[in-house]
This record gives sequence, structure tokens and C-alpha cells, in this order.
Amino acid sequence: MSEITLHPGVRAAMVSDSLDLLGIRSNVMNFEIKPLDRNMKIAGYAATIEFAPAEEFDPRDPYGPAIDFLDTLQAGEVAIVATGQVHKSAFWGELFSTAAKRRGASGVICDGPLRDVIQIFETGFNAFGIGTLPYDYKGRMKVTNTRTTVTCGGVSVSPGDFVIADIDGVVVVPQFAINEVFAAANARAQGENHVLADLQAGSTVREAWNKHHLL
Repeated sequence: MSEITLHPGVRAAMVSDSLDLLGIRSNVMNFEIKPLDRNMKIAGYAATIEFAPAEEFDPRDPYGPAIDFLDTLQAGEVAIVATGQVHKSAFWGELFSTAAKRRGASGVICDGPLRDVIQIFETGFNAFGIGTLPYDYKGRMKVTNTRTTVTCGGVSVSPGDFVIADIDGVVVVPQFAINEVFAAANARAQGENHVLADLQAGSTVREAWNKHHLL
């Protein structure tokens, strides 16, 4: 994975705008996926895991596939937890967060519930999901795939895609478009700084637009 240089002002909305320029207009996840805290932000490469409803489990190793997935996480990766938006259980909590942070992961994005919210706060790990639920997934859901292309929050996500998330939402950048999208997003962040400065100095919106062609 190549390292991405991001202007400090780049936000999810700017990345979405940059995808629009390439005609990629449907790569923002479901608006119901929210950070546990409004200040949480995530940027990194997708590492995917997929769940499906199931009552059976191995009583000797009920979390085996999830454990194996967690132990493969690399620095700078984002755990993408695809659940089919089935809310039969939570899918991520304190211990998974602790393990993922220890391995250098950037955060988790789940299109289902989370749990152990206070404890996740205490780990300092960035977590996005749809609500919270105390239920364990054992006996309710099972891991069906890891590190394959999944649908999370209505968006197709493949390992190696780049994900950026903040309070505005979650944006997925396909691997083939990463360099072009982030070049455009970095330029937009710099340009918006100039627009903001002009507006704060008293320019009208029309004057700012005519000068920068950026809003």
C-alpha cells in the first residue's frame, strides 16, 4: 500500500466532490452510519470482513474467523464490517477495538450496531456504526468472508480501496482512482482556504465564485 499525503483540511465532503469529478457519484455509505463521537475521523485502506445470520457456532472457537481477521490488520488499515445492515447483534466492541488499535489500524466502519461504547471511547479508537446493541454476535451471526469485496452501507468496498470518514459520512475511493482523487481533494482543500479568507474579508459569494470557481 502506498502512503497517501493528505492536506490537513481534507474532509469527507471534499473527497466526495473529487469523486464526482471522475463520474463516481455513488460511493458514500448510508447516512445512518455515524461516528460514536462527532470528532472521530478515519482515513486508511480497507480491510473487509463480512457477516451473515447464523445460529450455529463452534463452541470451542466461536470467534475464530474474527480473531484471525483481527490478527491480520496492518498499520493504516480500516476494518470494514459488512453486516447486510442486519441488527440482530453488535459486531464490534471494546476488545476488538483494543486489538485493532494495538496493530495500528485507523478505525472501524460497521453498517450494523456497536457495543461497549464507553470502553471504546477509553481506548481512543475511532468507530463508526449504526446505533448500539448489547447482544453478542455468537449464535446470531457468523463471519462468512474476510478480505474480499463486500457491500457495506450500500457501497461496494474492496481490500485496498481508501476510506475517509468524519461526521459528514463515509466515502470510499476505489483503488484505481486513489491518486487522482486525492490530488483533486488536496487542491480543493487549499482552494477552499482562499475562498474562506475572501468571504471572511467581506467578499460576496458571487465575487468569491467568480474569482475561484469553487464553493
